[in-house]
Formats: sequence, structure tokens, C-alpha cells
Amino acid sequence: MRFEDLEVWKRAARLSVHIYQDFQASRDFGFRDQITRSSLSIASNIAEGYERIGEKDRVRFLNYAKGSCGELRTQIYIGMQIGYIEPQTGNRWVEETHALSRMLYGLMNHFRHRK
Repeated sequence: MRFEDLEVWKRAARLSVHIYQDFQASRDFGFRDQITRSSLSIASNIAEGYERIGEKDRVRFLNYAKGSCGELRTQIYIGMQIGYIEPQTGNRWVEETHALSRMLYGLMNHFRHRK
């Protein structure tokens, strides 16, 4: 299976696009850079893991992607608290990062237990 066919990759890429679009005009370059990079890291690590040979490497990069979900979620919470992200948008993004984390966890377990 190609990473482009994975629902988790599609959703992660879509979330990254939304975050890039919402922060395109932000003048807080440090925050904008951090939140866009962590969002991009989710889909990128899924892709990198799927291009690697060996399930151990694949699981490792899926784990990196899962970690990036937590990093992004933290930045979303802070962004809402400082007024950079509307609560409705932020809550939707938080829920999406939770969903992505669950999907990644399931995918990692699939590869860990595959014979």
C-alpha cells in the first residue's frame, strides 16, 4: 500500500493545509513557523515511514508522527489561549489530532503484531 492511499495520511495532510492557510497572514513568525512545521511533520513522517524498508522503521516514523500530533495539539491550545486561533476552529483541530493519534496507534499496533 502507498502512503497516499492511507486515510490517516490524507487527513494529516488536509489538517496541515488548513493550518498553513489560517496562519498565512500571521505576523508572529515564530509561532507561525512552529505550528505549521509540527502540522507538516505528521503527514511527512507517515510518508517517510512508508517509504522505508522494514516494519521496525515504519513503526518508528509512525511514532514520530504521533508525537507530532501531541506537539501540534499543545500549540493549538496555546494559540487559542493567546487569541491566535478561534475556539471553534481550535477545538475542531484538537479533535482531529486526537483522531489522528488513535489512527496512528492502531496502525503501529498492526505492524508490531504482524507476522
